[in-house]
Amino acid sequence: MMNKTKVIFSLLLTGMMAVVSAQPYHDRPFLQDFAKKYPFADPNFPRWHLFRTASDRNGRIQVLSSRLLLHPGTKYLVRDDLYPFLNDLDIHALGVYRDQFVYLTDNSLFSNAWAGRFWVDHDLPDARAFCMGADFDFLLAADGVLEYYRDSQKVWHEESGELLPEEMLWDGREGRFLILAGSNLYTFDPEKKKLKKVHSGEALTTMTLADDRLVVGSRNGYYELDRHTFKEVAPLNSRLPWPGLTKVRYLHGRLWFGSTRGAFALRDDGKFDYYASRRWLVDDHVVDLAEGPGPSILVLTRQGLSVIDFKPMTLADKAEYFEKVQRLRHIRYGFQARANLRIPGDLSTAYMVDSDNDGLWTSMYLAGELYRYAVTRSDEALRNAYEAFEAMERLTEISGIPGFPARTYERNGYQSSDRDPNLPEEQKIWRLTPDGRWRWKSTTSSDESCGHFFVYALFADIVPDKEWRDRAIRQIKIEMDHIIEHDWYLVTWNGKPTQWGRWNPEYVNSFPVSVGDRRLNSTLIIAFLQTAYHFTHDELYKEKAYELMDKHGYLENILRPASVIGYVEGQPLSDGWNHSDDEMYFLTVRALIKYAFTDELRQKFFETVKSHWEIERPEKNPLWNFIYAQVGGKEYDLDNSIWWLKEFPLDLVAWNVDNTWRKDITLLKPNFMRRESEEILPPDECPLTLHNSAYDIKGGEGGRREYPPYIFTLPYWLGRYVGAISEPEK
Repeated sequence: MMNKTKVIFSLLLTGMMAVVSAQPYHDRPFLQDFAKKYPFADPNFPRWHLFRTASDRNGRIQVLSSRLLLHPGTKYLVRDDLYPFLNDLDIHALGVYRDQFVYLTDNSLFSNAWAGRFWVDHDLPDARAFCMGADFDFLLAADGVLEYYRDSQKVWHEESGELLPEEMLWDGREGRFLILAGSNLYTFDPEKKKLKKVHSGEALTTMTLADDRLVVGSRNGYYELDRHTFKEVAPLNSRLPWPGLTKVRYLHGRLWFGSTRGAFALRDDGKFDYYASRRWLVDDHVVDLAEGPGPSILVLTRQGLSVIDFKPMTLADKAEYFEKVQRLRHIRYGFQARANLRIPGDLSTAYMVDSDNDGLWTSMYLAGELYRYAVTRSDEALRNAYEAFEAMERLTEISGIPGFPARTYERNGYQSSDRDPNLPEEQKIWRLTPDGRWRWKSTTSSDESCGHFFVYALFADIVPDKEWRDRAIRQIKIEMDHIIEHDWYLVTWNGKPTQWGRWNPEYVNSFPVSVGDRRLNSTLIIAFLQTAYHFTHDELYKEKAYELMDKHGYLENILRPASVIGYVEGQPLSDGWNHSDDEMYFLTVRALIKYAFTDELRQKFFETVKSHWEIERPEKNPLWNFIYAQVGGKEYDLDNSIWWLKEFPLDLVAWNVDNTWRKDITLLKPNFMRRESEEILPPDECPLTLHNSAYDIKGGEGGRREYPPYIFTLPYWLGRYVGAISEPEK
């Protein structure tokens, strides 16, 4: 028979698990893309030109440079010495025929496959390209010259000043070679030994065969010709991520494009998956594209090789991956930690530092572990939750001010902020503890309080041990009492309110109704008071809440729809929509609705929360969507939430990303919402941001930071918790 504590906990959990009404997403494996990058070269080596890349049936990858054959090493492109004699040759071109490597030199075309029997001598020393035909026959090209070889013998030769071949293809269906030379397209019939010009275009650079189409790329985009007649079947498409095409290839059943600004693949909906920036490529100037081992794509650029791979993963697999990253590089004294990189992109050089919002970010990491525990009963998740809770609990202990939480803390002499040795001790915002061993940051904001009340309540609702729940309830009480006793302010060590810890009516109602802080701060403090009353049953908190709502207009402030928020002349806090305010708002609405004093208030609060969610809806943010589902929202955009979770990148490095020059998106004029493009781009095509930012299509930190994994794990586990996402189905 269950003991009384377990029965109570089971009832609490049942009440919290508000399963949504819509059918959940069935978490089956999807193809998760990620990149492995191999720069050329090691800084100690000279830089050679890179020309071609290919992969054979054994999964080996080779890259042809201006000096040597290369292949991916552990970190860089390195010399390929598997066949040492190859690097004694002057190799002009690299290709694959029947899934085996073929090499062109100044006097031969050969392969090491087929017992080394395929070796054909030629007398075209300037040959720079070849194309294999049906049965080991081939077309050889130099500037102004084409030659055809069959049975190891040259059987046709043509010279013309117009023949400057860019690319050659074998069309097995039609039994002919295709030659792109300048802006002209030719066919060569090997049976009739006949060369024929069949099409002329403008600024043509590349071509590929795709089913019944010949896709032709240029410096202005691409168009499609009928494979048999060469009549245009699809007009020039310049609405691409970048129209300056260097390569177009039909790889693994998809059209892939290389350009001077990245690579992209055509989707079924006519739009593109875009791979650019150091997240995906060594650099953005694409030289060659090829099929790699398995489903991977090889993208050769001027400075190296990138292998874009696709791995079957469920969302649960993805969350497990991020949980490992979290524990490896993002736990500092139990806090969720910022991880900086001494060498851009090199995760082995990570070091952790404090941030202004350690309490807030940790509350979000901790919430994810709580939801994970509630769903899976994972001992590891519970252990992580207790560890993070202790770090946050110490924030009020270390300040020495009853109920006042520090922003963060660090060992004395090692904090990353406020290092001015000339500043008098009494003026430092990093305060020294009495034992001289620690410093704590004293400028705590409403962001921190928001995170604390959010996660302490969740902690008290979910964890199974009464002793731990009581500790969380104590934190709620002492922090609430501090705010009440200091006239609705957070008051720090010098007896003064902090800059942003302010819920006093005089301060809150000083803002015009169109300024978001008036609505937000009213919402926060009432949710805090409801939370304190719910867990302590102390009537003082209810009395104070009604005093603020009825006497000071906080209820009116809360119920005002989000649509009234807008630009107010002369208000520095109202020059644009504040997405940090969105984060605080959504972290608060669970307590606002769940702990409402009456059903009537609960319904009113839900309507105003709905108005805010409707404005945020275009962001496709799964955290906002699943919080909205948690408080009763029925239509919460599940499809968009899953899209975001799937498109979120595995690479959390803060690479610089710039989409402002893209031709396939519509940029917007500066606006109050700070939205930069008409369409929300996938997160793996944008600079990484926390949940308190949105719409950014340009930004980054030069690869000198790894972003926190909770950005994914919190919405994922909340989605599981509310029943929007199923268990993994493998």
